[in-house]
Amino acid sequence: MNKIFMAGNKSNSFSSFEILMKIFSSLFLLFGSSMAFADPTSLAELKFRKFIPAQHSLFEFIEGDLNKDGVNDAVLIIKKIDKSNWVTHNLSGKKVDRNRRGIIVLINKNGKYKELTQNLTAFSSENDDGGVYFAPELSFEIKKNILEVNYSHGRYGYWGYKFRVDGNNMQLIGYDLSSNHGPYTDYQTSINFISQKKLFRKNVNLVDRDQPEVFEDTWSTIHYQPIYLSKIKDFDRLNFD
Repeated sequence: MNKIFMAGNKSNSFSSFEILMKIFSSLFLLFGSSMAFADPTSLAELKFRKFIPAQHSLFEFIEGDLNKDGVNDAVLIIKKIDKSNWVTHNLSGKKVDRNRRGIIVLINKNGKYKELTQNLTAFSSENDDGGVYFAPELSFEIKKNILEVNYSHGRYGYWGYKFRVDGNNMQLIGYDLSSNHGPYTDYQTSINFISQKKLFRKNVNLVDRDQPEVFEDTWSTIHYQPIYLSKIKDFDRLNFD
């Protein structure tokens, strides 16, 4: 029997339509809340699923314009899934994941992504052993169409690599390092692989640390063949001191 509700009817009964609308509204609020608090990396893993190799997971991702077309491209940091690479930490006694990390560069063409290049084993695990000090912290950034791969090592300083799109790969165009002793800089190195010039800056005031740092600059010409992201075997061994 159909129920007819007239204006002014104070009955607490609801029509089937109203009940369905309340259900849909509740589901929308629930789903919307879940999306709002969802892990961005998990959402990106769904978005870029077809680019992530088998037995790998998405560890991190960044977005930014790499090919100067005004559209954000994507860089995926992926990590291998292999239980054989879980080891027992010699200090904590806990199992840690020592699977290596890799990188996949995607170019956005009219809303569709296409892989530019990849290197699936370029980076050590985030659980790498730093010895008496913690291991360097790895981070990624896209600035002014340049992909920056940066390492920070607390009181010991930092170093980083700059890559730009070159054909179907990413070419290394810059390297910067700062070797520190606490808050003080011992020396700095800066290399421009395009001009083939290297700047070495040595702090000549290493005795009186209370005084300002005084740098002595030395320029030199280098000779390196082009270095590409896909060809780097291990960033931990990539240094130019």
